[in-house]
Amino acid sequence: MTVGDARVALLERLIDHAPLFPPASLPLPEAIAEDERARESPYAFVLGRFVCPASRLGELPDVGRGVSAVLDAEVPAERRVEALEVPPSASLSTLDPVDREVYVEVALDHALEERLDEAARAGMRAKVRCGGASTPDAAQLARFVRSCRERGVAFKATAGLHHAVATDGEHGFLNLLAAVVFGDEEAALSERDREAFSVDAGTFRWRGRAASTPEIAAARSTGLHSIGSCSFFEPVEELAELGVLPL
Repeated sequence: MTVGDARVALLERLIDHAPLFPPASLPLPEAIAEDERARESPYAFVLGRFVCPASRLGELPDVGRGVSAVLDAEVPAERRVEALEVPPSASLSTLDPVDREVYVEVALDHALEERLDEAARAGMRAKVRCGGASTPDAAQLARFVRSCRERGVAFKATAGLHHAVATDGEHGFLNLLAAVVFGDEEAALSERDREAFSVDAGTFRWRGRAASTPEIAAARSTGLHSIGSCSFFEPVEELAELGVLPL
């Protein structure tokens, strides 16, 4: 696959690899070995940043690309730290987004729009949890995607996105991509039919809708930047089974 391929536009650097985090929670040497295996795989173009707690950056060897630091301690001035992920409780006035992307985790509650407005004013991005301790329903997640779109706030999603297409109790990352690319967010996020989605060299399709490579690229750049996953191979192997990636 080459630049200009719709599959590349849709999936390039989509998965921020987080093997140190639950449910994988791998010890550091095993996490690094798994990440190296991902970097050497035929699907390495899908691999985004390596996700690491800020408190463990001193232990982290060179992973060959940028790092996204989850803010649980002060972050050292390292060039490899390209992004910060901050908890919902963080005060945005103490953060500087000039040199790094800053992803502010938001709760899907009554204050969602207010928090997104605050992030937008500060030039920051958003982060949403799609699973874990609790799983938002399609309407809640659709509200988040729509609110980000209305404010021009790019975002990343994490937790619970191991499957390409939504199954009972779990969201799918193809659903999320369709919500960003096509709109009609709640319907896209509620889709359960695997055959409703298809991607080839020229087009991403969901039911009767189709998006070209430039349209996909625009949606990725302004909407969904990436998803966090403790597993790299589980989601890409499912994409291969669906025929989106070559076996």
